[in-house]
Amino acid sequence: MTGPLLPSRLPIAAAPMAGGPTTTALAAAVAEAGGFPFLAGGYKTPPALAAEIGELRAAGHPFGVNLFVPSADPIDEAAFRAYARQLQPEADRYGLTLSEHPVADDDAWQEKLDLLTQDPADVVSLTFGLPAPSDIAALQGAGTTVLASVTTPAEARQAQAAGVDGLVVQGPQAGGHSATFDADRRIDEMPTAELVKAVRAVTSLPLIAAGGVDGPAAVQTLLAAGAEAVAVGTLLLLADEAGTSPTHRAALSGGTFSETILTRAFTGRPARALRNSFADRHGQHAPTAYPAVHHLTRELRQTASKAGDAGTLHLWAGTGWRSAREAPAAEIIGWLAAPPHTAR
Repeated sequence: MTGPLLPSRLPIAAAPMAGGPTTTALAAAVAEAGGFPFLAGGYKTPPALAAEIGELRAAGHPFGVNLFVPSADPIDEAAFRAYARQLQPEADRYGLTLSEHPVADDDAWQEKLDLLTQDPADVVSLTFGLPAPSDIAALQGAGTTVLASVTTPAEARQAQAAGVDGLVVQGPQAGGHSATFDADRRIDEMPTAELVKAVRAVTSLPLIAAGGVDGPAAVQTLLAAGAEAVAVGTLLLLADEAGTSPTHRAALSGGTFSETILTRAFTGRPARALRNSFADRHGQHAPTAYPAVHHLTRELRQTASKAGDAGTLHLWAGTGWRSAREAPAAEIIGWLAAPPHTAR
């Protein structure tokens, strides 16, 4: 074991990547290579998540599950309708009609909580905030280690007060959604190692670092900063076992895109993606309204992905995306865990 949090040989975790990239094949390959895998519970139905848990448990691997904590933020319906109207010409290209009525849901929170108390995972990580302390206690009562994803020292203090066992400290360079508790706040650039040190200064809870990892040197820097393990996501997007869409894979491995940005354009919550034309056209106008904007754009994004339209698709990627490689997951994990002077 690398410490009290993750029962794995190596201090490397596969971050949960909802929406397809995280597969049970990827999770199993990471575990077999000595890392610790997380399944992505977000967006899945409880039966689909239960099936993945059963499949990975049958393989005999310790694993974690990530859950999205439901948002209690109010929706500015006028701003939402205005954004839907602004996006409609994008949808017209594919013969789609966007609804101006916001859809809100809690991602089947209670059903997933019930599933994970009845069929526990080794670890459950929480993203987008904190649930009721009683929910955290229920998971712990089932024998599960509970982690909260945090993006500031203040969030770390809140998570400790809520009773979690450890923290995933997510720097702003991380790909995909920011775990920030406040989706409306400005997210300032800060190296993940500095954030880890700042969080370490306010809590004694064990830490996992995430964000901006571009190779083994970054892993060692984060461990030296006070993390006991490092979570990687973007560097696994091109793994053979990942479920990353062909359009997303081509965007990551081709030469069309040159930078990443934080944008609310796709889901109404800040997320880091390759900068494309959709983000440029709409990023400044998107309301903070998750998951309503996610539901608004979901069919459009799915259609764009199938059409190979990288200009419209959400191309989640962290700042280390240029180091992503097409290879078996075991090779990627081995490369990340190797001392920097021996890694190739």
